[in-house]
Amino acid sequence: MILHTLLDYDTLRIIWWLLLGILLVGFAVTDGFDLGTGTLLPFVANTDLERRVVINAVGPVWEGNQVWLVLGGGAIFAAWPQLYAVSFSGFYLAMAAVLLALILRPVAFKYRSKRDSIAWRTTWDWALFVGGFVPALIFGVAMGNVLQGVPFRLAPDQQIFYEGGFFALLNPFAVLCGLVSVAMLVMHGAAWLVLKTDGLVASRARTWGMRAAIATVVLYAVAGVLLWGFVDGYRITSAVVTSGPSNPLFKTVDAGVAGSWFANYAAHPWTQLAPAAGIAGALLTLMALVRRREGVAMLTSSLSIAGIVLSVGASMFPFILPSSIQPQASLTVWDASSSHLTLFIMLVATFIFLPLILLYTSWVYKVLWGKVVPGDISGGTSHAY
Repeated sequence: MILHTLLDYDTLRIIWWLLLGILLVGFAVTDGFDLGTGTLLPFVANTDLERRVVINAVGPVWEGNQVWLVLGGGAIFAAWPQLYAVSFSGFYLAMAAVLLALILRPVAFKYRSKRDSIAWRTTWDWALFVGGFVPALIFGVAMGNVLQGVPFRLAPDQQIFYEGGFFALLNPFAVLCGLVSVAMLVMHGAAWLVLKTDGLVASRARTWGMRAAIATVVLYAVAGVLLWGFVDGYRITSAVVTSGPSNPLFKTVDAGVAGSWFANYAAHPWTQLAPAAGIAGALLTLMALVRRREGVAMLTSSLSIAGIVLSVGASMFPFILPSSIQPQASLTVWDASSSHLTLFIMLVATFIFLPLILLYTSWVYKVLWGKVVPGDISGGTSHAY
């Protein structure tokens, strides 16, 4: 018996769809508070010492948190090659902007305190703001465009043709989704700062966190209403072959179906837990911040992020990237994956290395736990940024 046949092809596809969701949630929860903290930097810290406190609240962990971004990108490349090809070519300029913003972060961390100049340090502080705000916004804008459909088509030989432009991505619904992303990550970053700092920085972060929690609930609810009433979804109209070859052109798809992104919630009521967690998590974060429950706020903001991210996948299943100009070419869980053997080999590697990453990450957070206090930074005896 060939080892990889122990798991059916359709089962492996579902497993990798779930793993992709887990990796995206892992990135949003871990690196999300880094992005939120960078976005908050100009607003919660007034003095140079306060800004250094904020920077050092994420300084020891931000590099490790980006492992989840690498894992997510690698998983898309290996498990869903067509998804990788369409998204990274179609969103090329947007992805370039994200990468440039992310590149600014390590440079700003390393060079900000190299000169005792107000102008120099202020410039790098705003670079950290850009490095947090821009990726948070663009990731949300990308999700908004995915929900509406992306303008790509496939030739009979499955060659990909993308027919959109950068500024077309900045449509009203996508920008709203971007604002949802910014609000939830600012909420998450504020919860982290409340947990890791004290004094005026923590107080200001608490205020901004409460505002961001309210904004997350309102913007997410508005986006849901617009998705229901004004954004047409997609529906497979041919027989669904779950273990067939990876060729999207073997199916037929009906586009422009109002409210179809909510069909899974009616057919499988348990999927309603995802959007419920998105809203409830933000409301609980607001309550935790008001009551000064630092650890609870961090957990509930993580719950909100997980719910919001997973609600996109739950509503779209089995679609992972619909096409707005050739609905038949829409990529789904059943026709856009790598081969049976590739998925199995990757699954074995994931079961070996993902627990190691989780163990190491947990150990790092344990070692580096505790609040960042101004005395440790101003004393000059530490390796603080």
